[in-house]
Amino acid sequence: MNKSCPRVLVIIVTWNKQDYVLDLLASLKNLQFETSKLDLLVIDNASEDDTVKLIRQDFPEITLICNKENIGGTGGFNTGLTYGLEQAEDKYQYFWLLDNDVVVHPKTLSALVDQLEKESDVAVIGSTMMQLDYPYRINEMGAFIDRHRGELIFNRHYENIPAWQGIPIDKLLQQEVDLSQRLDGCQATMDVEYVAAASLLVRAKVVKEVGIWDDFFIHFDDVEWCLRIAQKGHRIQVSAQSLIWHLSAMAKVPTWILYYDNRNILYLLDKHGVAGLKSAWQWTLKKTLYYALIGKQGIAHLLLKSLSDYKQGIKGKADANPQISYQKNSELTQILLEPKIKRVLIPWRLNLQAANAQQAIVKAMRQRPDLHIDYLIAGGETTFRKQLPNSHIRFISHNRLKRYWQFLWMKRDYDLVMQSDYQVMPLISWLGQQVLFVNDEGCALVEAPRIKTVKEIIKKIWLLRKI
Repeated sequence: MNKSCPRVLVIIVTWNKQDYVLDLLASLKNLQFETSKLDLLVIDNASEDDTVKLIRQDFPEITLICNKENIGGTGGFNTGLTYGLEQAEDKYQYFWLLDNDVVVHPKTLSALVDQLEKESDVAVIGSTMMQLDYPYRINEMGAFIDRHRGELIFNRHYENIPAWQGIPIDKLLQQEVDLSQRLDGCQATMDVEYVAAASLLVRAKVVKEVGIWDDFFIHFDDVEWCLRIAQKGHRIQVSAQSLIWHLSAMAKVPTWILYYDNRNILYLLDKHGVAGLKSAWQWTLKKTLYYALIGKQGIAHLLLKSLSDYKQGIKGKADANPQISYQKNSELTQILLEPKIKRVLIPWRLNLQAANAQQAIVKAMRQRPDLHIDYLIAGGETTFRKQLPNSHIRFISHNRLKRYWQFLWMKRDYDLVMQSDYQVMPLISWLGQQVLFVNDEGCALVEAPRIKTVKEIIKKIWLLRKI
């Protein structure tokens, strides 16, 4: 750090994640940063657990603001930014925005501050985000915005650090983690369009200049903010020397969040890239049809609502009920014990071991000798591993046209079809009466798609075809 250490306000927003935020607050004591120049502010969005009680008990020195309701990441960070701006003139040189469930390296903050102290025209700098579940893998190193499809293009997405494989995160936190020394062609800092507010350092004077976040409630609010800051002539950077670890997006299957993702990107493009607005609109309609075809009718209706609400100018928090409920994978046993479920189809793309579902299914098979389970394998599939005892193998052609013909004859052969939430096979959902979507965190049981319900959604898509 420089001899004259600037003062930083750390802003953390939390909601119903007491264990995560308490771990984060404890870890911040290990930062290699002058303690007297660091103030911690936690914004609680009306948590229903013991977050507030435990923070007051374990960290009485921390400033805590309790909102009366959950106003999302947007409202929470705006509460913190407003608090910072209301303090004495020039009290803080920087605001550090942090997610409540990240793990930070001791040099995470100092690397960010050092760069802004050196580069006066850089207004915002973010950390490289590693995956918490795979600590050796990069989740994102800043990003650019695809203005045609309304998506983020992440730098070095899913790139691995081979030397870190097998090293637990607590060991990584004790060593040097400068990725510019680990990756070919990686600079210490890079100019980007966006860095996530999971770890984002911004100059206080720039916040005064551009204002706080637009009311998106959650998602794309930090993206829009970065674009707005860049429009003022400031640079946005990401650091390869500042690292955080965060649970990867692949481990989180989006449901209600899809409403905000698809609605908010339209507002962002309308404000910053009108040329791509129509393309993003059409892309959302295509995704709506996809969800209808795989059996997630509730998600399809949610996307239609996101488009309708955008047309009506609705922002902020909304009634985003996806009408799909996930439960723990341990409940698979109880689902399979239902007498009406006798024939089950499981495609090879569903990794039962990774989802911690294998044991639950085996338990059900032992209690129900009459339960018939077919394991679907595509011809030429070399990664096949039979994951269940006493299951039957059903082969389908590797040729796509032949496979479609086979699926046609298999229609409604099963009482239940299981699907991987990560690698969905749309046609598989039509082969049973019900579909069970499984991921690493849980499972959701839905009715299989029907021609009638898909037609109804197609009619609504047609009515919304023009923006």
